[in-house]
Amino acid sequence: MSKHTIHGQDNHQEKKHTPQNPTEAHAEAPQDGQTAQVGGKSVPPSEPGSPEAAPKNPSEDGKGKGNEEALRVRTELEAKIVALEAEISNLKDQYLRKAAEFENFRKRMQKEKQDAIDYANQSLLLDLIPVLDDFERAIKSSEVSKDFEALHEGISLIEKRLVSQLENKWGLSRFESAGTPFDPNRHEAIMMEKTTSITEPMVGEDFVKGYTLKNRVIRSAKVKVLMPEEGKPAEGSSSEGPVESESGPSA
Repeated sequence: MSKHTIHGQDNHQEKKHTPQNPTEAHAEAPQDGQTAQVGGKSVPPSEPGSPEAAPKNPSEDGKGKGNEEALRVRTELEAKIVALEAEISNLKDQYLRKAAEFENFRKRMQKEKQDAIDYANQSLLLDLIPVLDDFERAIKSSEVSKDFEALHEGISLIEKRLVSQLENKWGLSRFESAGTPFDPNRHEAIMMEKTTSITEPMVGEDFVKGYTLKNRVIRSAKVKVLMPEEGKPAEGSSSEGPVESESGPSA
């Protein structure tokens, strides 16, 4: 056999074993549990449950991030709700406390107001009690001595003391009306008499004294009023009506 024939057969055998896909020269399909050959290096096979073995889907990644964001927002909202509920409970408690305090304050003010009304005259009554004691002593003394002069003098002293105390401490004054012009704001007329000696209504007599409390009339005096008598007709005047002349009225 010639050399050309042998060389041609060798070339034919080499072409028969040459791989058709270029990647087959670098990597061979590994069997289960075997190591793959890539570029002359051994690469371990991927496990079925590993992340590298599972294909990555972009839509699933976005959905996972959305769930995490929704969970975070929900957690924040729940925390805010808990904080607001605590604040509402605190404010409600404060409101109830303030309402109770105001109700107690109102009741206390009402009681103090009523006490002020009930005991407003306490100081005045304390000043009147010694006067009652003086009257009691005067009565007992008159029963023993039967002395009218002494009784009269004692009562007069008590009356002066009482009037002075009421005027100086409480501002209660008794005013005289006889001989003064009649004033309907200070006087109450219970009797009237006409006279020619006056030209305007005057108070002729006091029947009941009037009193003022710090310049305000609290009781009018009951008096007799003197009224001026109607004037007489002037001299030369006639009580008859006008007389017409005989010629009659002028034209």
